[in-house]
Amino acid sequence: MLPEREELLKQVSEAVRQAGRLFGHQEMAEQIRRKGATDFVTQVDITVQEQLRGRLKELAPEVQFMGEEQDNSGVDLSGAVWILDPVDGTTNLIHGFRHSAVSLALAEEGRVTMALVYNPYAEELFTALAGRGAFCNGQPISVSSARRLADALVDVGTNPSQREKADRAFHWMRALFDHCHDVRRMGAASLCLSYVAAGRLDAYVEDGLKPWDYAAGMLLVREAGGMAATPEGGEPSLSAGGGIAAANGFIGRDFLKLLSEV
Repeated sequence: MLPEREELLKQVSEAVRQAGRLFGHQEMAEQIRRKGATDFVTQVDITVQEQLRGRLKELAPEVQFMGEEQDNSGVDLSGAVWILDPVDGTTNLIHGFRHSAVSLALAEEGRVTMALVYNPYAEELFTALAGRGAFCNGQPISVSSARRLADALVDVGTNPSQREKADRAFHWMRALFDHCHDVRRMGAASLCLSYVAAGRLDAYVEDGLKPWDYAAGMLLVREAGGMAATPEGGEPSLSAGGGIAAANGFIGRDFLKLLSEV
């Protein structure tokens, strides 16, 4: 049986903060292996994952573990599963573009019930428990109040590891640019979703992601009063991955409509 949720969140938050300190180890960030032409893993990714895997096993030994840097074929999502991206924004980390995060979610019976996204550069920890709201460093956060897409700031992810999806991404970007205040491209899905939850972005969309990219951020957005779905309006998958579209509680319908028309 899992420990009481608030206490577990407190303990896991400390573990995530400690792991995030490794982002500052430049020599580890420079130890790079290519998984694809534009898909990388560093020693920071590997060390953060192993450190957190060990600590999570101590805190909740009965919970399975899904991590970006391992084979997850044996994970059963009908049970309890930690879903970890040890470094969301590895390319940013490699280039010293200080916009990366540890992203950790707890899923139970196929539903995300706990979320943590930690940006060590800004020392911001975004957290949520299902049904209890979303927070940044312990303070409540909520989505923006923009009521029109014309008033929105939108992030559009380009997913460089799947260049075949580039046309769709840039068509989305052009269409949104023509209908909103401006567009951004920050390169870390979990932080983009956290920023939607905190009202810093009004919407975000990206295709071709993995569950660890958006599992935690999806709960943050929903607990902050926003919408998180696939770009087609469906429920994002915790097994296969796919696209994610998130928006505040006002412009979600218009956002999805525009995406569908591009």
